[in-house]
Amino acid sequence: MNTILSIDVIVSDPDIRDGRPCIDGTGLRVIDLVMAHLFRSRTPSELASDYGIALAEVHAALAYYYGHKSELDEDIRAQLLKAQNYREQRAGTGQ
Repeated sequence: MNTILSIDVIVSDPDIRDGRPCIDGTGLRVIDLVMAHLFRSRTPSELASDYGIALAEVHAALAYYYGHKSELDEDIRAQLLKAQNYREQRAGTGQ
């Protein structure tokens, strides 16, 4: 009989980061790591060092991302759009 072993590193709590998946014990969102990995070409080792987390946590976050890619890609798109809108509003106010 097979036993499924779980890596309990990724958590979701509605009171932390609006329930977005995070590294357990931190407020670090999975998408924060993913965006640094994809858009800034940071390696897993660099991400672990940058964010002060274990390499296993980085790999768990990336595995979670690839297991929930469409959902998290939509969240990333929404975050990028929000940032773009914010920049455009700030540019319109002269700040």
